Formats: sequence, structure tokens, C-alpha cells
Amino acid sequence: MHRTLIDCDTLAPHLGAPDWRVFDCRFDLGKPELGGAQYWQGHIPGAIYAHLDRDLSAPVTPSSGRHPLPDPATLAARCAGWGITARTQVVAYDQGNGMCAARLWWLLRWLGHERVAVLNGGLTEWTRVPSRPMSRDVVTLAAGPFAARLRKDWVVSTEQLAPLVEAGLSGQVLCDARGADRFAGQNETIDPVAGHVPGASNMPFAGNLGPDGRFLSPAQLRDRWTQKLPDPSRTIMMCGSGVSACHNLLALEHAGLSGAKLYAGSWSEWIRDPARPVAIGSV
Repeated sequence: MHRTLIDCDTLAPHLGAPDWRVFDCRFDLGKPELGGAQYWQGHIPGAIYAHLDRDLSAPVTPSSGRHPLPDPATLAARCAGWGITARTQVVAYDQGNGMCAARLWWLLRWLGHERVAVLNGGLTEWTRVPSRPMSRDVVTLAAGPFAARLRKDWVVSTEQLAPLVEAGLSGQVLCDARGADRFAGQNETIDPVAGHVPGASNMPFAGNLGPDGRFLSPAQLRDRWTQKLPDPSRTIMMCGSGVSACHNLLALEHAGLSGAKLYAGSWSEWIRDPARPVAIGSV
């Protein structure tokens, strides 16, 4: 069973296997339909396209962030339609860095499905070797029984976070996966308010990757994260909308540091209420 990352050479011989499902999660926040268009131009054989807005998120509401968690029953039904069963090994990939693929990885584990991994290096790594196949074929799926076992305690709501922030986080560590400039409020190009939640620390998800675009080794990830997190079980991950935070959660799991939770609404939900405090600067 592959539970965190899988490499291209390990995936290749399993393409088309009945108990394997591959998902293409390519997505561009500024061009929401680009990933789907790229999928039809070519994808890993057998891959199913999962759209971040339509498949991996619920509709946005006046009080939600940009990518609310999907309704669990709706997501479970979608997983059944994709043919995922308890025996299915799921592999998710995106254009390279794993940010959107990690969202699907986390969602499936939230529903209780452990057999899910992110393709290390994504499609960039896959296409680096010319002999690896690509396809434009339409994937035909047979629905399968999917039994969700929802892990409700993996998620922190805004209503739960707000009193913690007011109390100085009360021994919790709040980590923000956005880039340092957005965290500091210096270069906000996505959300209408710049800055970060008071008391949060900045751990950009890109720091989980090496120069080759692949994840650092488990030992390197432990070195990176244990400096910030004395106790992962008292850690809450956030970002702009609950997507790149999943990349940090994947990195922790790959490093053997389990137990952190997701603030799914993240910054884009926090700022929906102008009464909530905002901090500016690098700390």
C-alpha cells in the first residue's frame, strides 16, 4: 500500500490495473479551466480528471473561503462513481509540485481511504522520460462500493479557531503554507485582504520540495518541520483556501509526523468577517 508518495517507476507497471485509479488534478487558480484543457491534450493513461472547484470543493458561500470542503456524502458518492473501493490504490498527480494532488490525497484520507499517494514530481517528472506513455483516451469507469469513515476531528472550523487566536493559540501552532510575501501582506494578488491570522507562523509549502521539484526525503522533512512543531498533534495547518495546506500535511505524514489538523476555510474564510483580527509583517 502506498500512503504518501509514489514514484513514476513504481506507478508505471500498474497502469490499467483493476485495483488502481490515477487522477489528474492539474489546476490554475487564475485560469480554472486550463487544467481540464491540458488533460484532454494528454494525460497519464487511464487517468481521471478531478477539477479542484467542481470535484474537490463545495460551492463557495458568502461566509466560506474560496475552496470549501465538499459535503462528505457528495464526495463519497463521487468516489463510488470513480470506481474507488476499499482495495483501490489511488494515485494523484498535477503539473508538478503536488499542491492540487495533495488536496485529493487529504480528502480521501479524511473519508477514511488510506490507499492514496501523490505522484512525486507530478506530470513534469513523468514526462521527463520520453518512453513513458501519454494518452488522450476517454476513461470508462465502473462504479464501485465506497464506504466512507469520516474523520471529523481532522478539521478545525473558523468558529473553533477564533477563540484560540484570541487566547494566543493556547499552546497550538498555526502554520500558514502561503508564500512569505503573501503571509506578510506584501504581495496579495488573490484575496481582498492582505496579511495573516495573528499568531500564525509561516511555513511555505514550496519548502517541502527540492530543486528537482520532488519532495525532500523523510529525514530532510523531519529536520525542516521538527524545528517548528514540537508536537504535530497540537498543530493546525492553513493557507489561502485549504489547498496548499494539504501539501504541508502530506509532507508531515511522509516524515512520520502525524496528527496535524486542517483549517479548511483558511485565510479566505477568516477575512470574510472584517471583525476578525489581521496581522501584517513576517511574524
